[in-house]
Amino acid sequence: MKYQKKLLTHILLLSVWIIMGAILRISNLDLKPPWSDEWATLVFSLGNSFRTIPLDEIISVDTLLSPLQLHSNNTVQDVVHNLLTESTHPPLYFILTHSWLKFLGTSGELVSIWLGRFLSTLLGVLGIPAIFSLSCLLFRSAITAHITAILIAVSPWHIYLSQEARHYTLAMLWIMASLGCLNFTITCLKQHKRIPFTLVIAWIIVNSCGVATHYFLGLTLVAETIVLSGYWLQEFLKDKSNIFKLFWQRIYLAILGTFIGCSVWFFTWRSIPDNQLTSWIFEDNIWLEFYKPLARLWIWIVTMFTLLPVEGVAEVVAIISGAIILVVVGWMTPKLIKGFKAYSNNLQFTILSRFVISAIALILTLTYIFGADLTLSARFQFIYFPGIILLVGAILGKSQEKIAVIICLLMGLCGSLTVINNYGFQKVERPDLVVPIIVEANSNITKQTPVIIATRHKSHGQTGEMMSVAWQFQELVKQNKLTFQPQFLLAHQEGEDETMSDHTLQQTISSLSSPFQLWLVNFSAPGLSAQNCLEDEQYQGRVTGYKYKLYHCEANTNS
Repeated sequence: MKYQKKLLTHILLLSVWIIMGAILRISNLDLKPPWSDEWATLVFSLGNSFRTIPLDEIISVDTLLSPLQLHSNNTVQDVVHNLLTESTHPPLYFILTHSWLKFLGTSGELVSIWLGRFLSTLLGVLGIPAIFSLSCLLFRSAITAHITAILIAVSPWHIYLSQEARHYTLAMLWIMASLGCLNFTITCLKQHKRIPFTLVIAWIIVNSCGVATHYFLGLTLVAETIVLSGYWLQEFLKDKSNIFKLFWQRIYLAILGTFIGCSVWFFTWRSIPDNQLTSWIFEDNIWLEFYKPLARLWIWIVTMFTLLPVEGVAEVVAIISGAIILVVVGWMTPKLIKGFKAYSNNLQFTILSRFVISAIALILTLTYIFGADLTLSARFQFIYFPGIILLVGAILGKSQEKIAVIICLLMGLCGSLTVINNYGFQKVERPDLVVPIIVEANSNITKQTPVIIATRHKSHGQTGEMMSVAWQFQELVKQNKLTFQPQFLLAHQEGEDETMSDHTLQQTISSLSSPFQLWLVNFSAPGLSAQNCLEDEQYQGRVTGYKYKLYHCEANTNS
């Protein structure tokens, strides 16, 4: 009876953390404007293609947003085909989203941003009981499990990813499951127990599904392999015959099965050409700014636990917020180091710490040796996030300093409120900042004057940037705040040669026979005076994700 009462108390407490995490993740879910990566998720998940959008010609808002329409006759085969021919991601999350949108969406209508993001939100909420269960399994402490669950429930970084229509929250669920398999395997190894065959099969399935969700999860598996290799070396040096025993044979089987299960995605990834979609992570002179990746990595780890308003606020507020974070981190760091040392003889803690260190070492190796800077984006740190949350939760759970636990959790809650109110982790594209500028300039001309927004097109990344602008205009029209809609020109460019897109722009301008406003967005074109276009110095500048310049173009009498 006493056990049942205690179990019920823990279930009720966990329910509180789940509800709290759900409220935080659902709050203001559609507040932030969608950006190009989210459009990619939605377009491909609908079974649509970016290639249906005409290039090198003027198109309407409706045409630009047409790939966001839900068509009931699209199938999973359409999802996989379009994704693998136009993008750089494996299909599992997109297939799940396809079923989700098809079940809850309305055929013929544009997809709901809220609905598109909610699947990721739901998977993020599931991460709370998942990490609670994993922590409880590893450390055999209900207090530690509850603290770990609260940490992820209020994690600003995790909430940021839970509010994006992307695959990271699903990938982290696979990582949690894989880490559970890793820890159980090594525990069996240390106790010279037979590893259950069902665990081997489960581990292979989890790892294969993980890589089918995101290719970078392969780095998680490499980090786990590094950890296993350390124990393999210990066994080899102790007694060479150990590495041929049954429990090691089961581990070899798990590794082989994972390789086979992931190989199809590895070869698919290898077949992706030099894609403009991923070129931005490659830095030519990373050693010239050696400290920057390290600083970024430190910032991303800190934001997994706390954040204060640093974006969209006055500079003095951002400075004060940064100072408070530094003080709290400085105060907490010695306590975390002390707790880390106290766990030095705990096998599960050692496994997790080796995993996190290995994963971070992989990121820095790719950054400094191969020039693929994975510290450029906060979201790429998902490969070790569950591990680091488990470690900090374990340290705080064992700590006798309640004030440290309270402050850590309160700072996490402040960080989560910061994110959901858009004062941190803002989108990398801010159409909500550039559209009002275009609307303001439009108020200075007659209503009949067309507005054309032109961009240089390389991939569906640029299409997504313009979709964000078009979506913002459409929202204003729906709210009766606007009566005009711009037109768009996606001037295609192959490789680094800008001649083609420049020629398309000039040819398009020459074909128009009435005065119009021309906005060049992320498009540096040569002087357009020959096309009777006069630059407006009042309307040129840069906001997050967009560099813009306005031209007033006269009618071409030769067209």
